[in-house]
Amino acid sequence: MTQAHFRPSHPILGVSVAVFRHGRVLLAMRTKPPSAGIFSLPGGHVEAGEELEAAALRELQEEVGVKARIVAFNRAVEMITPGPEFRRHYVVLSYVGLWASGEAVCGPEAAEVLWAKPQELDRLETSPQLRSVVESAREILRSKNLI
Repeated sequence: MTQAHFRPSHPILGVSVAVFRHGRVLLAMRTKPPSAGIFSLPGGHVEAGEELEAAALRELQEEVGVKARIVAFNRAVEMITPGPEFRRHYVVLSYVGLWASGEAVCGPEAAEVLWAKPQELDRLETSPQLRSVVESAREILRSKNLI
């Protein structure tokens, strides 16, 4: 058995947004790794020279057609994907947002979208850290008296 290597040889930087509307959080079933085939927060890669919040809002719009207002930074999430020949290391910076406009639609990277009540997350197949990321996002909104 050969040892797996990382490709690329450095972490891949991504962003996501926990967007809330009427007490529900926006989820997307991803079509591409990481988390393909399961629900996670809308997001994606940061492009070189792009500011992080701008990247998060761009990815949200591209992936599900929604616009939001960023309220705060939430937390960083790491994912290291296993593989027989190579592995990837993702670092995703997650933000908290409030819905501004647009109806959630499926895009090329979202097979399904839904607005879920936080207590419904246990019934869905989700990315490993989604529940804790959503809960910390809700705490941030509560601390700012936004929910």
